[in-house]
Amino acid sequence: MSLSASRDRVSQKRIVSSLLAGHVVKRQKQGDGQLQEAAIQLLEQQQDLCSLFKEIGNPDPSNPFNTDKAEQMNQTEGISFTITGSLLVCGLRQQAGQLGVPLVTLSVKFVLERLKGITGIEGDKTREVLTASQRVQLGVLLESTRELIIHGALCRKGLWQGYMNDQKLPNLHVVYLLQCYNILKLKDILESDEGVRLWLVPQLKALCCWTPPQEEKEAMQTQQKVLSAILGSLVDVGFQSSQEQAAVEKKCVLLCISALDDMLFWLLDTADINSAQESSETATERWCQLFVTSLCDISASPDALQRFFMHSLTQTLAYKPQLAVSDAIALQNKWIFANTSPLLTSLFRKLTVVFSMEQLMHHLQQVLETHEISWKHVLCFLSTLLVYNPSAQPSLRALLSRLLTSAFDGYDSESMITAFLLARQGALQGPAIFPSYSDWFKESFGMASGFHATSKKSLGFLLKFLSDLVPFEPSQYLKVHIIHPPYVPVKYRSLLMEYVSLAKTRLADLKRSVENTGLFQDISSAGDAPSLCQEVKDVEKACSLFESTGKISATVMEASIFRRTYFLSRFLPALLRPRVLPVKADGQMSFIEALKRADKIPATQYSSYMESCQRLRQQTRISLHEENHDDPLHVLKLQLQEQRKLVLNGNDGDMSAHLSKISNTLSFIFPGLPDDPLEKNIIQLKTDMLSLPELHLQVVDLVLKSFCQCILDASKAHPPNKQNMWASKFVCVLVCNTQFLSCLLQRLWHLLHNQGSVLSDLHIIGLAAFLVHLHTSMSQSPGVQLISQRQPNPVSVSEALSSALVCNTRTRMHFCIRFCVAAMCYGICRGDSLPQQDDLTPNCLYKKLQYLIPRLLPEARRPVSYGKGDQEVNCIGLLCNEKDTTTRWKKTALYLWRHPAFSRLQHEPQYQLFFSEWLANELQVDRTKDTFSDSERLEYHQWVCLHLYLTRPEKQGGCGGSMKSLCSHLITAIMDQQQSEPCQGDHRLSQKGTCFPDILCILQEVIYEIELTNLSGSHPSRTDKCDWLFELVSPRFSSSLSSDSARLSCEHTLNIWNRIMLALPSVSFVKVKAEGDRMFLDCKKLIQHVNNHQRSVCSPSGFLSLQLTSHFLRSVLCVTSRCSLVAEEFNKAWCQITNQCPLLLVSTVYWWEQLSEVLLSLWSRLRDGETPPKQLQLIVNSQNWACGLMRGQLLHLPSAPALLLASSLYVSLQGRAEGKQCVSDALTAWQPERDIKHREVLTFLFFLCVNNYLSALLYPQEHCHQKALRLCTEVLTVLVDSADWLLIFKSNDAEKGAYHSFPLVMSNRFDHLMPWVFYSLLLQQSPELQQRAARCLGFLSTAVSCYISLLQLFLDGSSVIATLGSQMQSGQILSRTKIFLLRAISQMPTSTLFSRHIMQLKSLCVDLDPEVAAALSAHLDIPDHPFL
Repeated sequence: MSLSASRDRVSQKRIVSSLLAGHVVKRQKQGDGQLQEAAIQLLEQQQDLCSLFKEIGNPDPSNPFNTDKAEQMNQTEGISFTITGSLLVCGLRQQAGQLGVPLVTLSVKFVLERLKGITGIEGDKTREVLTASQRVQLGVLLESTRELIIHGALCRKGLWQGYMNDQKLPNLHVVYLLQCYNILKLKDILESDEGVRLWLVPQLKALCCWTPPQEEKEAMQTQQKVLSAILGSLVDVGFQSSQEQAAVEKKCVLLCISALDDMLFWLLDTADINSAQESSETATERWCQLFVTSLCDISASPDALQRFFMHSLTQTLAYKPQLAVSDAIALQNKWIFANTSPLLTSLFRKLTVVFSMEQLMHHLQQVLETHEISWKHVLCFLSTLLVYNPSAQPSLRALLSRLLTSAFDGYDSESMITAFLLARQGALQGPAIFPSYSDWFKESFGMASGFHATSKKSLGFLLKFLSDLVPFEPSQYLKVHIIHPPYVPVKYRSLLMEYVSLAKTRLADLKRSVENTGLFQDISSAGDAPSLCQEVKDVEKACSLFESTGKISATVMEASIFRRTYFLSRFLPALLRPRVLPVKADGQMSFIEALKRADKIPATQYSSYMESCQRLRQQTRISLHEENHDDPLHVLKLQLQEQRKLVLNGNDGDMSAHLSKISNTLSFIFPGLPDDPLEKNIIQLKTDMLSLPELHLQVVDLVLKSFCQCILDASKAHPPNKQNMWASKFVCVLVCNTQFLSCLLQRLWHLLHNQGSVLSDLHIIGLAAFLVHLHTSMSQSPGVQLISQRQPNPVSVSEALSSALVCNTRTRMHFCIRFCVAAMCYGICRGDSLPQQDDLTPNCLYKKLQYLIPRLLPEARRPVSYGKGDQEVNCIGLLCNEKDTTTRWKKTALYLWRHPAFSRLQHEPQYQLFFSEWLANELQVDRTKDTFSDSERLEYHQWVCLHLYLTRPEKQGGCGGSMKSLCSHLITAIMDQQQSEPCQGDHRLSQKGTCFPDILCILQEVIYEIELTNLSGSHPSRTDKCDWLFELVSPRFSSSLSSDSARLSCEHTLNIWNRIMLALPSVSFVKVKAEGDRMFLDCKKLIQHVNNHQRSVCSPSGFLSLQLTSHFLRSVLCVTSRCSLVAEEFNKAWCQITNQCPLLLVSTVYWWEQLSEVLLSLWSRLRDGETPPKQLQLIVNSQNWACGLMRGQLLHLPSAPALLLASSLYVSLQGRAEGKQCVSDALTAWQPERDIKHREVLTFLFFLCVNNYLSALLYPQEHCHQKALRLCTEVLTVLVDSADWLLIFKSNDAEKGAYHSFPLVMSNRFDHLMPWVFYSLLLQQSPELQQRAARCLGFLSTAVSCYISLLQLFLDGSSVIATLGSQMQSGQILSRTKIFLLRAISQMPTSTLFSRHIMQLKSLCVDLDPEVAAALSAHLDIPDHPFL
């Protein structure tokens, strides 16, 4: 057999020992070198080394040094034993000597043969990773191989060459193990093997595509380690620094980069093919997952890793630049983040993780400027940055600014198109990620400070650029440019109009029209297809604006003129869609009526709408309720389920990406109005009823339920301060959609207000956490307008929702404290991880806890003592440990109350519960459904008022130790609470169900304490509480009562104050002053109060009520007892009242029959039976005189004021029986003409009768009109010849003389109606009495003045005149009045008037009634010349 025999012949079963022996023989004839070469060639012919060893006497091929000296070791199947290096080398050297071959060659052959035997044990050729048994055996072999290398018996390079001759495609797991055992480094293989690229990339792909069996978890880990090690080696060699690359062949560096690029392009091709097989996607994902910073821990340096990531990013952005810019413009809408391949998104995220946002934007700009790029990859990369990195938006804005600056500096179209594509891509991600394209375009070019406004050339460049884009532009961007055009000076307006004309032509070609664009539509996000149901959205927005402002929106009015086609063909049909009209007109119906009044709805169209609505009402009496299984709702359910998984196991990036998808889904269900961003909108919240479409209600409930589940899952795993920012991000996504936010707030409000008692603890915790995050997310928004509540201004979201937490019953209080405790626990715990804790603790909820905890938990009223130890608040742990719900919430509330973080907030002004706020809350409590009994409530009120707030500083909402301040707070709160209730027609207040009586008791206690404190002091003259009591309430009474609403409001306020006054000690309203040793009364404040305010609410009219009159008189009597000369001081005080406060005098006389016993008894108790003072006795005498006069007895006239006597007469007249002596006869017998005083008494009496007559006209249910008229007639019959009675009807107080007190006895309203009463009385008198009245001096002047005033009342449209006119026709009154006046003028003797006086009367009439003025001139022969 020759040395060149073929493998087939060599493999035959021949005796190799004889052949070798022949070789030995030949070796004796040949040279040693020739023999050695022949032996080596024999080994290289792939001889079976095992057979070879057997033939030379070694039966165990795995132990080539099997000698007598070597210890025979037992083996187990498939596992070789370990041999020491020296023995192994010795054995191989012996065998090499026997074979006549070099030791190194024999060692290589031995190792490769053993390696082949191990890797060929199992016949699965598709397996890319060794089995566990193979790894153990190969580990033993490689340990031995490393010993051979250490002892110089093996060459690394020869080993690799032999292995490559044995294998067409090396196994990467074997290569990995060779490197792990420090036998062969991949770097050395790359440098020595020229054909490495032919097998490395295919083997990498094969290893990525191989999927280990599920039961072999160790194989999966091994696969990941092999790939990571190879990738790390390639990165380390290919991306070394320039200094390191000098030591490596350039060819090797390029080889590594080329291999990495091939793998990257394989990944990108898979991502771009939509129909890729699942196995391919899994394989490329496996390769993509290797791009992590942990490569630095394997073999690559941090710098090399950064260079690799930047290189890969560049290659990705520039891969296959096939699409032109025009294609990018047309296809950009399809390249949003939601449509981007998850594989490509994952690649971008991993490549950017080691760079700052500024580095990424700078590199992106470099790539855009220096490479041919793939626009799809560039724009998808930008979307990924914006979604996953909140800091990307400002960086993108800066990049856009640089691009636009560069474009206009060099008039560079490439920079312009790049900026426009990047801005549009950002806008496509939604308003929560980047501003809309409309906003960006207006911001960049819509103002005089825009980039294009520097010169005409810049303007021309912009318009030329926009014109070049027109053939490729989607319609929505053309609409933006038309509706929001760039700023153009007037002189260049023609340039803009050329572009607008071109854009409109293009829109016409696309069959799109600006006219069909919605009134409130975000045109930049509308897409190429027309928006479905946009007119419905416009109708909803227009109705909402009308409800909030009461006016038709300017946008709607403009559309009715300038966009008439859209208005008539789409907007009105959507608005006038037939429906079952509500019984009470809603916002839409009111809006329709307003448009109809403005002539914006054709009459025929409106009639048709009303007929259709009526037919619809007849056909059905119930609304159709359709189940909605719309796809977006189903998609949202799946997304929220996935959201729950991400809360526990996801990272921030995955969460942000998923939230972006949720936002996109919500935008389908709630299209919203992006043109009105949240920062500029005031949300209208209806609190009277929940009126949401069924689909919207389902979505809101679904979102709230999902959030509650997520918050509970997250809190069970970690306390709130250890959680990530998923909740705040989730809520931020929700609030970006204004329409959804409005529905959400309405649903939340009604849940908290109406269904709190049925919510479980888990619901309460979830909703409380949601409100906390909602409060934080909307802290800068303008707020919420509560429509159905008395809230004039918008409030924050947390305040709006907290208004639903009413604390007026036991049940509501318990729910409110549970909700607020959960919110505050969550907020405080969550705030531990944030710099500003107060952002997570709504002050409105904090104040409710300050109110409720001490009220419901008496233990909390004790001073707080802070415990030591862990002070972390975890609402889940606190609320879910106890089985008993009541015990759990009480423990949690007390724990929170004593927590230092909670107590620290009390020192912040915005978190302090002021005394006035506590009172407002307490006055809303329903006593019949309170947790307290009456005694418990009194104890609690005393603790709050006298212990908590009395000593608290005023800056912290307390009273600063002042009882006066405490009293002021109590009175103010009571009046505020009563004024907030609707005014009742009879003004009778009923607070049986509220804590009004309890607070009133506290007020009485405080006033009594002030009174006793002042009395016990050394200076009783300092009793000035009456001053500040009246000063406290005076500002509440409107100074102008011209309107009916102001008058009713003032009356309502006075009724409240009167009730408070009657509950307070009577001595509180008169002051005692000291002058030296003398003490005297000061009734000034009381008199001012009665004169200025009380006369407006007299009942019956013209008199104070019995209770008030009694209260004031007892006040004067009681306070007088403190003076030294009691009777004298009372007489002086009553004289002052008689002269300055006639209303109190008249009221005293009117009620004297009921008052006399009370007052005289009080005097007797105060003065121990002393004779009543002179002024009281004078009232008694006047009453006796008046009664005697009515009985025909002419008694001596008391020396009393005329008003007192007249009042006594009036009371006697009112009380006389029917059929008794005629009043006029009794008064005539009295002979009133004999002196002035008699005439004054009759005049005052007539005034009181006139006042009673007017009351009968205004309040016919309380007075007899005929009786009042008859009484006036009888008194006037006696008084008519005297001119004094005319003074009652004079409008000028200076002309009244001795009767100046008239206005102080009647209200301003009555005084205003005196002209009506004048003519109403006279026209119902006999002709004889009318003639007698007309002959009185000054009658004509009074008649003309009253006539002019009466005309003015009719012209002003007084509501009172309308009421009076319903009893007597207004036209008849005016006509009869005018006839009467003209007749009086004609019968008036000329000698009784002066010319100057006549001219004054004429000047009064000339404007309002020229006929009366002419009558004055003609009858009196006054020439009508200007000089007169």
